Amino acid sequence: MEKPGIPAIPASGHRPLCLSVATQGVFLLKLHVQPRASENRIAGMHGEALKLRLTTPPVDGKANKAIVAFFAGFFRLPKSAIMVLSGHQSRCKMIQIHCNREEYLIEKLQTALMESER
Repeated sequence: MEKPGIPAIPASGHRPLCLSVATQGVFLLKLHVQPRASENRIAGMHGEALKLRLTTPPVDGKANKAIVAFFAGFFRLPKSAIMVLSGHQSRCKMIQIHCNREEYLIEKLQTALMESER
């Protein structure tokens, strides 16, 4: 689901639509989560949100915990650096990421998006 004229995968070094800056060192990542998937992985874009497939069912906050664990591992950050801000009981979520390396976050997301297109 791309907007006309706006590519889902931005040019190298450009921030994906799903990632925004809240304050210095704090980023917001818009997600569309598909629970009960066959594997945990980034599956491209869903409009302006990053599509994340999770094996975890959306029961008792387990999917939210799985999101934190997934992105902590994906970005190699401590779990305390990742927090679900909104959408706790929805497929559409906003997570907060504490990281001082914007270029690193962009590079990791761009690589995952390119791999999801294969």
